[in-house]
Amino acid sequence: MPFLNRRRPLVVVAIVAGLAAVAMALASWRADEAPASRALTPVMSVTLTAPRAAPLALQVPATGHVMAWQEASIGAETEGLRLTEVNVNVGDQVTRGQVLAAFNAALVRADVAEAHAAVAVAEAEAQEADGNARRANLLEGSGAMSAQQISQYLAVAAVARARLDAARAAAQRQHVRLSHAHVLAPADGIITARTATVGAVVPAGQELFRMIKDGRLEWRARVALSDLDALAPGQVGLLRVPGQALIRGKLRIVSPDIDTQTHSGQVYVDLPRDSGVRAGTFVTGHIELGEVPALTLPQTAVLLRDGFHYVMRVGTASNVVAVKVEVGRRIGDRIVITRGLAEADRVIASGLSFLSEGDTVRVVEASPQAAPVVRSANPARTNAEALARSGS
Repeated sequence: MPFLNRRRPLVVVAIVAGLAAVAMALASWRADEAPASRALTPVMSVTLTAPRAAPLALQVPATGHVMAWQEASIGAETEGLRLTEVNVNVGDQVTRGQVLAAFNAALVRADVAEAHAAVAVAEAEAQEADGNARRANLLEGSGAMSAQQISQYLAVAAVARARLDAARAAAQRQHVRLSHAHVLAPADGIITARTATVGAVVPAGQELFRMIKDGRLEWRARVALSDLDALAPGQVGLLRVPGQALIRGKLRIVSPDIDTQTHSGQVYVDLPRDSGVRAGTFVTGHIELGEVPALTLPQTAVLLRDGFHYVMRVGTASNVVAVKVEVGRRIGDRIVITRGLAEADRVIASGLSFLSEGDTVRVVEASPQAAPVVRSANPARTNAEALARSGS
C-alpha cells in the first residue's frame, strides 16, 4: 500500500499531461481548419464586365496662339496734309474700297489745276514745234533752208514733245496725290488698331489703321518633334477655348523648320470665319490623325497600385487574380487598355480597392438598367481593410 500511495501523484500528472496534449492538438487542428473555412467564405459580391472594342481617335496635342492670317497696315501716302475725317474705329467690319479717312485736299487740287495748265502750255508748244518741223521737211532739197536749220526745227519739235510728256506725267502724279487724300480699305477685313486723329498732320508712310485681312484667322500651334511626321495638310484641328464649344479648323501648312529652343515644330490651322475666337488668344487643342480599333474598360475596373495599373479577374475557384495591364488615354468614363487584356476576357467591374489577390468573391449578374453594385458579404472585414488601405 505505501508503494501505491507513492505512485498515485505520478499517474495524476501523466493524465493531466495527456489531457493537455489532446487539448493542444485539438486547438491546432481547429486553427488549421479556420483559415480554410474563412477562405471559402466570399468577402464580396461583384459583377463582371468585358472590354469594349471601339474606334479610338488618334490625336496629336498642340498649343499656340490664334493670329491673323494676314495683317494689313494702312498708312498715309501723302505728305503734309491734315486729317479732316476718320470714319471707322477698332472692331469695325470694312469692305474693299471703303473710305476709312480723308485729308484736306484743297492744296492738292490746286496742284492738279497747275499741272493741267502746264500740260496745256506744253501741248501748244509741241503743236508749234511740230508745224515748224513739217514745213522744214517740205523745204528740204529746195535750197531755201540749210540742212542745219532743218535739223534744228526737228530737234525743237522732239524737245517739245518730251516736255509735253513730262507735263502730262506731272499732272498724273498730282491726280495720284489727290486720290491719296482718301484712305481706302485695301480688302475686306476687321479694323484692329487705329492711330488716326482728326486734325493731325501726318507724314507719308505713317500707319493710320491696322486690319485683319479678309477677317481670316489661323491657329499657329507648336507640336512635338516626334509627332511632326504624322501631320499633313488637310487634317482636322480642334481647338478648346474656355467657355466655347470646340472649334474645328483645317491644317494648312506644316512648317519645314524646327525651333532650336523648344525642339518643336509649328503648324498653321485655318479657322472658320464664325469661330468667335479673338486674335491673340492662347489655346490648346489637337490634330486628328484618324481612328484605330481599341479596347476600353470603365475606369472603375482599373486599379492603380504602386505605380502600375491592374485589373482583377475571377479564377476557377472564385478567387481574385490580379492582372497587370498597360493603359492609354481616358475617354469620358472609360480608359483605353493597350496591353495585357483580350476582348473575350471578363474582369471585375468595380470595388477593386476593397479586394486583394486570392480573396474569394461571389459573381452576380449586373442589372441592365443600373450600374454594377458592389455588395459586401463580410462588412466588418471590408470596412477594416478599406480603413487599413486608406491609412497606408
